This record gives sequence, C-alpha cells and structure tokens, in this order.
Amino acid sequence: MHWLYLMIAIVAEVVGTSFLRASAGFTKPVPSIMVVAGYGLAFFFLSLTLDRIPVGIAYAVWSGAGVTLIAAIGWLFLGQKLDPAAMLGMGLIVAGVVVLNLFSKSAAH
Repeated sequence: MHWLYLMIAIVAEVVGTSFLRASAGFTKPVPSIMVVAGYGLAFFFLSLTLDRIPVGIAYAVWSGAGVTLIAAIGWLFLGQKLDPAAMLGMGLIVAGVVVLNLFSKSAAH
C-alpha cells in the first residue's frame, strides 16, 4: 500500500506543477486551487509512505518520476522541445531510480 501512496503523491505533485503556469502567479483562482490541492495531496500521501519507505528512497522515486512526467507533459501539451540530451538525462534519472529499487539494500521491499 505504501508504494500506491507514493504513486498518488507523485501524480498529485505533477498535477499541481502542471497548473503552476496557468495560475499566472496565483492570480487565477481555478488553476491556483489546483496547484494548492495538488501539492497538499502530494505531501499528505508522501507522509503516509514514510513509515515504510526510507525518506531518501521515497524522495528519489518521487523526484525522478516527477521530473520525467513534467517533462513529458511539457512536451505533449505545452509545446516544449526535448532534445537528445534532455531525453538522455531523463533516461538516466529513470535508470537511477530502477537501480535504487532493484539493487539497493536501503530500499524497502
């Protein structure tokens, strides 16, 4: 269940981050509410994971998945370009998270 909570935290953070630009510096109410709600849910569900997953591992998974998902959303919906170096970097982030989870004795299984 703790991994499910972490995935919910990641999705909520990605939703909140996705609405940051649309909030126009928190001057538009609906996108601003989405930002606050997204981050609120993200931190709530992240807190639920930390009794089972070490904070360093949880944060590595959260940040790696978050960076990759936000870059994909920027590319798909916001017209941002991803050059080969950006794609390689994101691949290395994902590889790092996989190595942590498969081979590190620090990760909770």
